[in-house]
Amino acid sequence: MNGLSADAVHLTQAILSADLEQMRPEVVLFPPYTLLHAVTQEAKGTALRWGGQNLFWEASGAYTGEISGAMLRDMGCRYVLVGHSERRQIFAETDELVARKVKAALSSGLIPVVCVGESETERAQGATEQVLQRQVEAILPLLNLESNQPNLIIAYEPIWAIGTGQSASPEQAQAVHAFIRKLVAGHSSQLAKRLILLYGGSVKGNNAAALFDQEDIDGALVGGASLSAGEFIQICRAAELAGRGG
Repeated sequence: MNGLSADAVHLTQAILSADLEQMRPEVVLFPPYTLLHAVTQEAKGTALRWGGQNLFWEASGAYTGEISGAMLRDMGCRYVLVGHSERRQIFAETDELVARKVKAALSSGLIPVVCVGESETERAQGATEQVLQRQVEAILPLLNLESNQPNLIIAYEPIWAIGTGQSASPEQAQAVHAFIRKLVAGHSSQLAKRLILLYGGSVKGNNAAALFDQEDIDGALVGGASLSAGEFIQICRAAELAGRGG
């Protein structure tokens, strides 16, 4: 919940002017609903993509204040965040509710970026894998496990690292990403191979390259650093280099 129209225009223009090799790897912006139009106007016809920060699980109806998948598609969105830790914590979204939103996103032709992660207390109790298994397995039954199309992205965001400046080390993040991929492989080896796994948790320009160097980290879900055009572009360049094997 940051930014006004002028901020969205400035950030989008800055990213486009950075000439990020035709946005490879793909760069996706997730602005607040009120800024989607501003981003759309700037990014339309470019390789930049955008998505919603959340959606409701019904297609339409008397749900004042909510946004449907069809509404997001109407704004040109290809992606939507689902189950962000702030939604799970502040708004008490359960695994069941997150699964309903994933189903709604898929039904609307959107690619859900599903956020999973453990709290500091759960980590201290050694329950990280147990929490992640519960969160991931809540959504797997909704997927076409044998499809060749990418119909889901998972973002691991350790709650203890979000907005704290305390990022998981590259090795810690890799261990968790490898666990998630192995967990998914237990249901579908094909899905596990094509699954895109993002790391989110105080990703910055000075730690992005080391994270992207890990075998099972395919990209980043950037939080606070995305509010600074320079910082965000630095992260994008690190991903670009990792994608070229640099």
